[in-house]
Amino acid sequence: MAWVYLLIAGFFEIIWVIGLKYSHGFTRITPSIITVVTMMCSFFLLSYAMKTLPMGTSYAIWTSVGIVGSTIIGILIFNESLSFLRLLCLFMILVGVIGLKLTH
Repeated sequence: MAWVYLLIAGFFEIIWVIGLKYSHGFTRITPSIITVVTMMCSFFLLSYAMKTLPMGTSYAIWTSVGIVGSTIIGILIFNESLSFLRLLCLFMILVGVIGLKLTH
């Protein structure tokens, strides 16, 4: 169950990063509230997963889900650049996450 909490925490991280973008430095109230609430949910679920899972593995996977998800959203919604090198780097992050999971 800890792995499920960890993945959900990673998805909440993606949401708060998007909310942070839309909050414009916490000057817009609704995105700011969404950002803070989803941050709290993300941290709570991460801490709950860390009760069972190793700290380094948990944190690396949590941030990796956030990195990959935020980058994909940035490409799809915010027209950020899409290049072979960016895709290669995302792939390497995914390989690292799989390696951490397998060596847990």
